[in-house]
Amino acid sequence: MSITEPINLLGLGAAELTDLVGQWGGKPFRAKQLQRWIHQRGVDSFDDMTDLAREFRAQLAEHCSIQASPVSIEQRSADGTRKWLFDVGKNNAIETVFIPEDDRGTLCISSQAGCTVACPFCSTGYQGFNRNLTTAEIIGQLWHARRVLQDDIQGSRIGAADAQTPEATRVISNVVMMGMGEPLLNYDQVLGALRLMLDDNAYGLSRRRVTVSTSGVVPMMDRLGRDCPVALAVSLHAPNDALRDRLVPLNRKHPLSELLAACNRYLEHAPRDFITFEYIMLDGVNDTDQHARELITIAQQVRCKFNLIPFNPFPQSGLKRSPAARVRLFAQRLMDAGIVTTVRKTRGDDIAAACGQLAGDVQDRTRINQRLPDRAIIEIKQERG
Repeated sequence: MSITEPINLLGLGAAELTDLVGQWGGKPFRAKQLQRWIHQRGVDSFDDMTDLAREFRAQLAEHCSIQASPVSIEQRSADGTRKWLFDVGKNNAIETVFIPEDDRGTLCISSQAGCTVACPFCSTGYQGFNRNLTTAEIIGQLWHARRVLQDDIQGSRIGAADAQTPEATRVISNVVMMGMGEPLLNYDQVLGALRLMLDDNAYGLSRRRVTVSTSGVVPMMDRLGRDCPVALAVSLHAPNDALRDRLVPLNRKHPLSELLAACNRYLEHAPRDFITFEYIMLDGVNDTDQHARELITIAQQVRCKFNLIPFNPFPQSGLKRSPAARVRLFAQRLMDAGIVTTVRKTRGDDIAAACGQLAGDVQDRTRINQRLPDRAIIEIKQERG
């Protein structure tokens, strides 16, 4: 490994950190100490790692860094949701969202600057795509959020007047790869981040509490099942190929029959005994009784639960949210068939932090945003007409 420029230790897994320490004659336990200082204690100064030898700290300071992407903007919603805009260089920015709830604290992490899948109901897709994030940039979102939330907790303990916020008493118990980008199209870097999330010397999260969401990258679903099976959510959004080709363009490459077969293969390794199918509710597009019946047929092929997501409108989409009564009736149709079904609460929409609203700032290299309106929205409207 080259040491001509500082090595960002945030992105190194246990084996890589052990190899690096070994180059300087250090024992493996030193790497574990270093890993705990970085990820569990959130320390970014080698001088503060007091149980490491002074000479070792000097070597680290000379050759390494601990650096998350800088935060450009931080926003807080009235419901306690928190959003950070991270500057990832060259005028690109990504967004990360923390959602506090009574029984958990969930962090939604981005994996790419933009997205190539270009689903017409997702504002990230209209930003286009610039590049994949590195493992350090992915795990850096968790590292930064955890530090900030722990500072809030510490502030509340010492009586800081502004620290008594809903999220101040919660820690990050769950991580979902549901932010900007398609995680499985950045497989190697996402895999490195997942392994750090699960590592007992780093974040020590349960496989059941780390979720990867995919629009259906079938070959990488198989690899994830072998390499690092965590909870899996599949962005389904349509119950048949004709409609899904329009709503999730990746379906043209990996149609539903392939996707459902991949889901069943994944279940052989998964920490949970079901796949979560995410289903965004679009008025007059995918929310009819016939669509519900088709979903019931899918549920007969794969052990699953459905998470119905009220659409969060944005101007470019030309789409509307299904009325609340229609969402309730649609959910009831599924539940009456014995399928576990939930309706996602809309959180953080006052700061554009709700599902499908993350956009960041992307210097598009693909011109997706120029092609998407004609290709997708017009076709969907014609289908409805």
